[in-house]
Amino acid sequence: MAFNLKRVLISDEVAPKCVEILQTNGIEVLKNTKLTKEQLLSEIPKYDGLIVRSATKVTSDVIEAGTRLKIIGRAGTGVDNIDCNAATKRGVIVMNTPGGNTLSAAEHTCSMIMAVSRHIPQGHETMRQGKWDRKKFMGNEVYGKTLAIIGLGRIGKEVATRMQAFGMTTIGYDPIIPAEVSATFDTEWMPLDDLWPKADYITVHTPLIPQTRNLINLEVLKKCKKNVRLINVARGGIIDEEGLLQALEQGFCGGAALDVFVEEPPTNTKLTQHPLIVCTPHLGASTVEAQARVAEEIAEQFVAGVQGKSLFGAINAQAMTNALSADTKPWVQCGTAMGAVLATMSGSGMNSNTKVKVISQGPGLDKSGSYLGAAVLAGLLRLQCNGFLNLVNAPVFAKEMGIEITTEYKEAASQLVQVIVQQDGSPVCNKVSGFASNNSSMLTEMNSGQYVQPVCLAGNLLIYQAQANPQVMPAVAGALAGEDCTPMSFASSSPVNGQAWNVMHLSVPLKNPDILKLHVTGLYQLTL
Repeated sequence: MAFNLKRVLISDEVAPKCVEILQTNGIEVLKNTKLTKEQLLSEIPKYDGLIVRSATKVTSDVIEAGTRLKIIGRAGTGVDNIDCNAATKRGVIVMNTPGGNTLSAAEHTCSMIMAVSRHIPQGHETMRQGKWDRKKFMGNEVYGKTLAIIGLGRIGKEVATRMQAFGMTTIGYDPIIPAEVSATFDTEWMPLDDLWPKADYITVHTPLIPQTRNLINLEVLKKCKKNVRLINVARGGIIDEEGLLQALEQGFCGGAALDVFVEEPPTNTKLTQHPLIVCTPHLGASTVEAQARVAEEIAEQFVAGVQGKSLFGAINAQAMTNALSADTKPWVQCGTAMGAVLATMSGSGMNSNTKVKVISQGPGLDKSGSYLGAAVLAGLLRLQCNGFLNLVNAPVFAKEMGIEITTEYKEAASQLVQVIVQQDGSPVCNKVSGFASNNSSMLTEMNSGQYVQPVCLAGNLLIYQAQANPQVMPAVAGALAGEDCTPMSFASSSPVNGQAWNVMHLSVPLKNPDILKLHVTGLYQLTL
């Protein structure tokens, strides 16, 4: 499950430590920060990995052109400049450095709160013009005021603790962080509708997603205190810029401090030049320390993926983040192999009426549901999905096809995985069971037929159902005698309704399976 990253392209400016770490670990690196879109499309097919900051737009056509791409890394937090859906469908991991610029972004937020409260930039600018306008820039203390924090993750938490030192009361909202967690850093969680009227200041620390786009708009600002002030050091578009401008002009908002904009550089000069606006050119993470940190972290995360240690920071590969340890890798291989066997038996009929159930049991498999389910789907859909399937994109294709998958864990003394596939509402299911042994995937059961000795799922497999009659095997062997393939091993299951499931390892795949139709009732071939 480790990644073979031979070449990595760095298309945005990052600290030299990033290149140094990658090269020290045997990865060839090209850093070119001046590529046009056309040049990037031409260059990307040569690389296994891509590292960007915010300047490079990794669109779907770039991802499609990157036929060797395995990982895209963002040296920073947000990934809105990367088409994550396109990457996921291609099986490309997208990762960021979630903690690298936390302190810098939090400090910049706090600075912006103070700047918009005391008109610091405006006062500075008039001083440069030789003026002395003390009365014009009457400010407000933040002491005793209420700061509403939208997004209570790493940055939101750091902002809360710092502004509490100024005597501010912090309240907040986060759809993921619960009230009991925010209470640990003295921030009261509340719904947005309750939060708006209480806020003297509002700062946003969320990604830009459909649910947060224009989250704060004119209608919201009408619900807030008359002189509420806004701070955005997160992503342009979370605050509706036109709505903010109207609120400033209509007196619903007392000012705003903006580090990010819908368009960068911004073209809305009415907003950026408004006397109540403090603005900076996307400087939230622009500190020497933060840039050194994110550059080092993204390189170390790439190396950890190459070495098969972890996928820290991966945002679209939950199954793979749990599948990189030495203990889980064999089970991923086992799940994929079992899915491939069932795909061969079921044909290309996987659709919205297909139900898949993965049952794991035994020590160490209690948390295997995510990666085993994805591994089974990777094997199960290989006949229907053109292109490379892995733990990243297999669940996506299954969801698009309407395939229902469930996972279950049972306590047991021994380790075992069972996969059941039901199609088109039929009461008849295809079912296989097996386990991982070192680096081998072993089959113990097929459609209730048990194998006395587990069958290794590897090589060229010929699987057939036939009468549980000792004469069938010699007949099959005789039919194969005239072919160019040699039987290497043979296993037969216990009989079920007089029928046994047989597995034969062949030296090469059988070119003409029809020669066996007189002797068997079900015949399947696959190579693992």
